[in-house]
Amino acid sequence: MVTTSPDARRARHVAEQVPDPELPMLTLADLGVLRDVEVTGDGTVVAGLTPTYSGCPAMAEMRADVAARLRAAGYPRVEIRTVLDPPWTSDWITETGRRKLTEHGIAPPGAAPRGPVPLVLAPTRRTVPCPRCGATDTEETSRFAATSCKALWRCRSCREPFEYVKEI
Repeated sequence: MVTTSPDARRARHVAEQVPDPELPMLTLADLGVLRDVEVTGDGTVVAGLTPTYSGCPAMAEMRADVAARLRAAGYPRVEIRTVLDPPWTSDWITETGRRKLTEHGIAPPGAAPRGPVPLVLAPTRRTVPCPRCGATDTEETSRFAATSCKALWRCRSCREPFEYVKEI
């Protein structure tokens, strides 16, 4: 949604600064889960959030954090809506968000392929560059890391473990 009124732009700016509870180096805007912010005729701020995946345990904290920040900024009436359509995709992580992940030693997800995806009937190997040294000689050590949306990888070159944000 396009935020046009000065009050709605200010409310959006406040909501954009809220950090993600699981990836605190990112804001909800960096992660792409903050969908829209509007101010209704009666002054209620309505913010829309999209979970990164169904059942995301951080949604309750995200809703509470956005509402608390907006109330602290002087908006007494706040409504947080969960927006499921269209579903979140890792393509919504901003370039700034991808840079911040890399700076914090977490490999950002690759961009989803555009257009037709060729069918390959052979084993494939995903290449995830190491966020520390940039080498591509890496391996997945665990499909799940500290949160369900990340996997644990290891670089064979610098021998450092790192987390990888999965593509969705």
